[in-house]
Amino acid sequence: MTNNSDKGQLSAALYKRATAVMPGGNSRHTIFFPPHPLYAARADGARVWDVDGVERIDCINNYSSLIHGHNHPAIVAAIREQAGLVSSIAMPTEREIELAEIVCGRLPGVERIRFANSGTEGVMFAIKAARAFTGRAKIAKVEGAYHGSDGTAGISVNPSPAHWGDPDAPASVAPAGTGPGTAADTVIIPMNRVEAARKILRAHANDLAGVIVDPMVKNLGYTAATPEFLTMLREETSAVGALLIFDEVYSLRLGFHGAQGAVGITPDLTAMGKIIGGGLPIGAVGGKAEIMDQLFDPRGSASLSHGGTFNANPLTMAAGVAAMTHFDEAAFDRLTVLGDRLRAGLREALRIAGAPGMVGGATSMVSLFHLEAEITTYRDIAAAMAANPDAMRRTDLFFRRMLDCGYVIAPHGFFVLSTAMTEGDIDRLIEAALATLRALEGVSA
Repeated sequence: MTNNSDKGQLSAALYKRATAVMPGGNSRHTIFFPPHPLYAARADGARVWDVDGVERIDCINNYSSLIHGHNHPAIVAAIREQAGLVSSIAMPTEREIELAEIVCGRLPGVERIRFANSGTEGVMFAIKAARAFTGRAKIAKVEGAYHGSDGTAGISVNPSPAHWGDPDAPASVAPAGTGPGTAADTVIIPMNRVEAARKILRAHANDLAGVIVDPMVKNLGYTAATPEFLTMLREETSAVGALLIFDEVYSLRLGFHGAQGAVGITPDLTAMGKIIGGGLPIGAVGGKAEIMDQLFDPRGSASLSHGGTFNANPLTMAAGVAAMTHFDEAAFDRLTVLGDRLRAGLREALRIAGAPGMVGGATSMVSLFHLEAEITTYRDIAAAMAANPDAMRRTDLFFRRMLDCGYVIAPHGFFVLSTAMTEGDIDRLIEAALATLRALEGVSA
């Protein structure tokens, strides 16, 4: 494996071209890092090559969407076959039915499903559905949780201490570009603080359309919602006639039957994306038949308009069917074993190197924070980072050194695994992480 990430001359040249036609040189903030991102040339299985010919192991898999890594033969074959038939058309196809049958057969709370083009759209339509079904305006969400780019979903994702308010009654903090009134219709609750969140929900009971929650919050280091917290959300929404929405765009990876199957809580609506599209753009909203039929069925008086030129695009549907068919229970179990192996190895690497850090996550999702603190809420992370000013520097250095060692991870320390990875890949990743942690600590091997 070639380790010369600092010699990305072709990437630098491409970035210079890009800045002339795109703000900051790209269309996706999450993949940028200074002085310039590395440009991909090709990928296969668990490996990716940049335009300068450097080979690396892909440990982020397009932020979870590539459950089987790159160029899985069955997915490639399905896309090729479908492309030779019809790639885009204003008609439904059988592949759409097949993917709907797979997802509805796998998730307990999804009896009906509608497809869109991104997780953001899946969340957006779930929120719209909750408001339309209940006739109420307010949506509650966890402080610090990311649910895509919809206006409501974007409230209080990264609130500052100057604006976030009382921990028992968090303020609704709107980012730039948010429409007027959006923050007022968004209720913020603290993660895993059961009684504080219950009190907030009851205070808004008459206006509450729904609560959206990710059972494992990526922005909190893949912190899981506790059973007590999820049970409370189910109880409180049911009691006041509001809808419980699970955001499973990421956390569908938590169980073969989704996060809802793993935690034993059935939501009213589920937002989806990423892995169900086989690596192509996809989003979806699914839920109980009575809700979905009332809101979306065009044979009746559907109260929600749901169009979209590329909804249920034939290429995506074909890729999704292939991906989900091959992501069977054996594949899920094997991927979970790899995730457990990585978490255990990273914890041991931290111990050997004498480095500060916390390893989290579940199944195929793994996080590494370069600090030590008890994390329950977004404010816990903010407080820990403020108390450990060196943590961000270490995080950036770890990311860059891992690139040099031949591994692509998320800049903030996240790993999302694919079935294309092997135990050997994981073991070599752990060895690289140990070497990097030792370098950060100035410890010789």
